[in-house]
Amino acid sequence: MKTIAIIPARAGSKRLYPKNRLPLGGIPLVVHSILFAQANSHIIDAIFVSTNCIITKQIALEYGVNVIDRPEYLSGDLEPTVTAMMHVLENIVTVENVVLLQPTNPLRPANLLLEAMAIYEHGMYDSLFTVTRNRQKFGKIINDKYVPYNYSIGQRSQDLEPLFFENGLLYITKASLIAERCIISENAFPMEVDHIYATIDIDTQEDFDYAAYLYKQSLIGKL
Repeated sequence: MKTIAIIPARAGSKRLYPKNRLPLGGIPLVVHSILFAQANSHIIDAIFVSTNCIITKQIALEYGVNVIDRPEYLSGDLEPTVTAMMHVLENIVTVENVVLLQPTNPLRPANLLLEAMAIYEHGMYDSLFTVTRNRQKFGKIINDKYVPYNYSIGQRSQDLEPLFFENGLLYITKASLIAERCIISENAFPMEVDHIYATIDIDTQEDFDYAAYLYKQSLIGKL
């Protein structure tokens, strides 16, 4: 296999339980990433869900994808995603590229992977990740005083210095990098995505409600 997708979906979310199985538009959250990967079968050779949850495992199997049983020692709150990815690679045949799809980013532009893979391969990068430009004014509170961080008081938002945030929509990485506990390399390509879906990162009930709203809007053709 040349390219696989890994979807990490551990159990045990404390702030929003059971996060990866919550029905978004009637579909479990983790399934949205499965469907996105399946829609890109011309790029992705196989899909692997890494989980320590028997219910999530059953859901994934019902959708015809592979499941790697994640051991509990790799399923803690502080365990980084890369160790789950390493565990998957240790249990399958050799692959070249890995696409990471996080269940917490369930909605993605339809052509995102096609465009990302074209950039990744044409530029011969060893990793790529998606970013979005920040258009907010940030500051710090120091000794009970507000100190602007990325702007000057009175400065217009449109004149802000360009800053970007990692939106989590998509990662593409050489499998050899993951073996070295790395997802984003020093020379990774930051692919800018200017889309409302880039604002979704589900961790709380409010995040989920926002995603549900956008999903409904997409179904009625307003996005």
